[in-house]
Amino acid sequence: MTLGTPTWEGEVSFKKRRRPVEAFVKALLFACGALSIATTVGLVVVLTQQALLFFFDPDVSVAEFLTGTNWQPQIGQFGIWPLILATLTVSVIAVLVALPLGLASAIFLSEYASPRARSIIKPVLEVLAGIPTIVYGYFALTFMTPLLRSLFGVSAVEIFNQASAGIVVGILIIPLVSSLSEDAIHAVPRSLREAAYGLGATRLEVATKVVVPAALSGITAAFVVAISRAIGETMVVAIAAGASPKNITFGEDSLFGYVLNPFIAGETMTGHIVRISGGDISYNSLDYTSIFAIGLTLFAITLGLNSLSRRFVERFRETYE
Repeated sequence: MTLGTPTWEGEVSFKKRRRPVEAFVKALLFACGALSIATTVGLVVVLTQQALLFFFDPDVSVAEFLTGTNWQPQIGQFGIWPLILATLTVSVIAVLVALPLGLASAIFLSEYASPRARSIIKPVLEVLAGIPTIVYGYFALTFMTPLLRSLFGVSAVEIFNQASAGIVVGILIIPLVSSLSEDAIHAVPRSLREAAYGLGATRLEVATKVVVPAALSGITAAFVVAISRAIGETMVVAIAAGASPKNITFGEDSLFGYVLNPFIAGETMTGHIVRISGGDISYNSLDYTSIFAIGLTLFAITLGLNSLSRRFVERFRETYE
């Protein structure tokens, strides 16, 4: 007797049945995945095409763009480093604010909070994540900047400065760090915690020496996603950080004495793109194509961060049965 061949009346056939609905759902899911990939490819193609128009211009030098310390398109100086430096300054400040607070809140919610406290704190963090970024920008300008000026002096802190923008961007990404880190911590098996408690470890020791190391790969991925979010933030830095690039000099206004001062104005890459694209510039002009070169540089930075994160996660990923 051959398997699947009916031998008497009423026997169930083992032949594969056609399911049109299942085939349609499968095709729909494939189309959604392909659409996301096609969108990413389209973004890269558009950025590259427009950026090549900028780099092929006879007034632009690729070497100057990558190594130059002055960004003044009006006089033909296109050194990207002032914009990168301001972006990194704001991002570092945001990271110093968001990562410890976000990780601490994730540990508290996962290991310490009662169900009632969790039901209160979790929605508050979700509300922070849902506030429009332009609101954060005006919050930085009208609250954080006056606070910093009252603490450090009006003469030391400019009205538009990178410190207030960085602090508020850090507040903005705290829910992202907390949510993703908490998911990674929840994935740690309960048996590891119980084994540590059985050996006499305290709750703090279990959280910091068992749970966090076991969830390190997921926490690292959360950190990198948050850093990429901080680097790509637009409205907060456009409103609060300033609209003039900090050109790098090595004389009286030295690199460490002036350029790295977070209390002065500085224009980030995203802030410059917003300012230029919102102005009266001609299509396909040098100023217009320069924003695509900046966007391509920003894309390369975030892509590099995500690639490093992926390698780190694969290197330190722990699998539990």
